[in-house]
Amino acid sequence: MNPFAKKPKVSLTNQILIATVLGLVLGHFIGPAIAPIKVVGDIFLRLIQMSVPIIILGAVTEAVGSINPKDLGKLGFKIALWFLIPTLIAAALRLAIGYIIQPGVGLPAMQLEQTVQPYTQSITTIITNFFPTNIIDSMAKGSMIQVIVFAMMLGVAISLISAETGDTKILDFVKALNVAVLRIIKIVMKTAPLGVGALMAWVAGSLGFQIIVPLAKYLGGMLLGVAIIMVVMILFTAAYVQVNPLKLAAKLANMTVVAATTTSSAISLPTKMNDSVNKLGVSERISGLVNPLGMVLNSTGQAMFLSLAAVLIAQFFHIDMPLPQMIQVVMLATLACMGTLAVPGGALVILAGLMPSLGLPLEGIAIIAGVDWFRGMITTIPNVDGDALVSLILAKDEGEFNRDVFDGKITAEQASKANS
Repeated sequence: MNPFAKKPKVSLTNQILIATVLGLVLGHFIGPAIAPIKVVGDIFLRLIQMSVPIIILGAVTEAVGSINPKDLGKLGFKIALWFLIPTLIAAALRLAIGYIIQPGVGLPAMQLEQTVQPYTQSITTIITNFFPTNIIDSMAKGSMIQVIVFAMMLGVAISLISAETGDTKILDFVKALNVAVLRIIKIVMKTAPLGVGALMAWVAGSLGFQIIVPLAKYLGGMLLGVAIIMVVMILFTAAYVQVNPLKLAAKLANMTVVAATTTSSAISLPTKMNDSVNKLGVSERISGLVNPLGMVLNSTGQAMFLSLAAVLIAQFFHIDMPLPQMIQVVMLATLACMGTLAVPGGALVILAGLMPSLGLPLEGIAIIAGVDWFRGMITTIPNVDGDALVSLILAKDEGEFNRDVFDGKITAEQASKANS
């Protein structure tokens, strides 16, 4: 054996898992005396929070600004509709599951350094507050819905300017800014094992191993929700396109495995685009437009995660969530998923940005961070498969679905040659 051979690198996910276990054990045996270690976790949470508004602003602006104005009309509306409706339903479904299984109920209340302000906004106020009066103020206060609304309008303006003048400097700047902010997040996430480990030690020091029970219920609820939404999406798409649902499910198998094993919509994109064209019979134009946009505009799994995580944390800290706040959770989860980037811990970053506006303590991040990889395996599947299903629906609408390719009678290459 070569003593100088490189040791296998431990992935960030495994580092967080190891830190979670160590934190739980350390906190359990030391007890409440370990409380001062929480400051390390608090610093980590602040580092995550500082880039959230820029991340969401840049990601949504780039996605919308990259669409050709010709496609911003009828096709753009269809894309938004088919992405937002399933995401909205998924978020609401997961919220309901959270209240049924109650993953955070049955534990003693955690002691926070500051009291969380009770939620008092009415439904009309919530709707009015979707629209910003000052985008700088909105970003400073972390009003994510207002940031998303502005980003969508900015993206439309950039798309129109690029088409009219041929000048892509603004869009190029946004893309470059996104690359820089993404690098910041990658740097911060390298400290995740330390931050999460410290926070879990603090949690375990207060509750011991009782924390394992709500985490198991949380992952079980996540799996149940994804199973339900995937069955519904496949059955609906099969009926809409008039294909065999079992055959459709089988054609999604390859991208499903890639999504679950990589937990990344970005890494799954080449497989998803290839299978959409060569297995589902979607045209290259529709696949090339819908599937890349799906990484930002469609995050059904992320919306489900945000909804259930909010319920878990609220129940864990004994915080009441009245109907207006539950509606806001669903709306925020639906819209905020548009800004979730395909980076390790991306969903946790978005959740950290939403929690203050929901009146939830940031310390709740520690509860779910340790099992986030397992959550990612579950929730990446509807993100990836959902994009492919939407591309199939839109291909059918636009007359760009090839049934012979779907049935395996000809290849996509043969179909392309026949049409040329």
